[in-house]
Amino acid sequence: MLNKTKVIATIGPATVEREQIKRLMENGTDVIRINMSHADYNFCRIVVETVNDLNKELNLCVALLMDLMGPEMRTGCFVNGRANFRRGDKVQIYMDNILGDSTKFSVNYPNLIKQVGYNNIISIKDNELQLEVIDISKDYILCEALTDAIIEDRQKVSVKDVKLKIPYLSHKDETDIAIADKLGFDYISLPYASSPEDILTVNDLLINMKNNHIGLIAKIETEEGVDNIDEIIRVSDGIMIARGDLGVSVSEERIPGIQKKIINKCHAAGIISIVATELLSSMEQVARPTKAEVSDVANAVLDGADAVMLTGETTIGKYPIETLKMMEKIINSAELDVDYADFIDRSSKLINEDITGMISLSVAESAHRLKCCAIIAPTNSGYTARMMSRFRPSCPVIAVSPSIETVKSLQLCFAVTPVLINDLNSFDKIIDVSKKITFKLISTKPGDKIIITGGYPFKDVKYTNFMQIEEL
Repeated sequence: MLNKTKVIATIGPATVEREQIKRLMENGTDVIRINMSHADYNFCRIVVETVNDLNKELNLCVALLMDLMGPEMRTGCFVNGRANFRRGDKVQIYMDNILGDSTKFSVNYPNLIKQVGYNNIISIKDNELQLEVIDISKDYILCEALTDAIIEDRQKVSVKDVKLKIPYLSHKDETDIAIADKLGFDYISLPYASSPEDILTVNDLLINMKNNHIGLIAKIETEEGVDNIDEIIRVSDGIMIARGDLGVSVSEERIPGIQKKIINKCHAAGIISIVATELLSSMEQVARPTKAEVSDVANAVLDGADAVMLTGETTIGKYPIETLKMMEKIINSAELDVDYADFIDRSSKLINEDITGMISLSVAESAHRLKCCAIIAPTNSGYTARMMSRFRPSCPVIAVSPSIETVKSLQLCFAVTPVLINDLNSFDKIIDVSKKITFKLISTKPGDKIIITGGYPFKDVKYTNFMQIEEL
């Protein structure tokens, strides 16, 4: 069965070997993510070459997502790679780079000492370690630990209720964007996006590189990003609800409501929505999730998110493949309970009443009422498939295209299974190819129906203008 909700898996020490990446790709990963806060050019090159080779070997089109480091503050390194902090410990935070331990560490933002005040709360690693500022000297900030935590090298640091004056793009970020362009990444996610100007800054860099392929995913991690979500959506290809850092900026009890609101806004705008952080985090250490985590993933699916993302579960976790399989299992089950008719009804009120909109609505409604096993969308640009995805159809949308860039650009779209084919020259050939692909990807029986929709002639028409129902 083809799951409609997509899965992003992050590559790290637990999954960097070729065999592990292969198992991730074989078990349902749609997009491979690299976090540039922990990666360099050589790491990227090795992973990209491995994914590209495996795509050919496995006849897949798994896409690539680069997550920029962004305007964030991080700890330095610790003796033996980690430090154990206890509640009540006194901890010194230095602006100059030092090797840290359980009594001290450094940060990569020298102006922190000028921007914090007494009683400010400094959070490390998504609130795992909370430090209260009790004194400020010439060389360091003295804090008291409010929680117990084990902190590894280069973890995120934030200060509640303090807006740090960090430029949105660092030199490293600009270099990493150039790497994404050179190595052929399909998406870039932009941390701490708080205004449309943040996204437009990166878009301008890509225009200067003559790259019109990479999709830009804005990560919402701050109160300001939530407040400006409508403007950010208008200039983005997708939104990632990064709940870990968001939970530092806003009160944690608000996050479920913010998540639902953003998913609904993305759906209304016809752009990608991604739910990230701590979906199955207990599986970093144990082989089964908690019931609360299962409900969390299922609710993201029921809300209509395009994709869910694994981070620590597949970078440092003990059970990366088992976690992925569990994620696919939960998605598969939750999708049986999605109210597809409601999604179609809601989408019908949002589309333009033009030829493409009306035909796409007819396709979605017909597929639902006739219980079709698939919608086939031949496409050069991906437009028809994206339109169909917006309706949240009850059956898979198999998007066939001769363009590898188009195929990869569709990997995060709900319900869309993109397939690379040789050409879109003949209508009769497309019908024949569509049936063969359906037989290959979906278990069918005589009498099952598919709907084929798109723009014809394929290379000349830029909008959707036909639908045809075929019985298998």
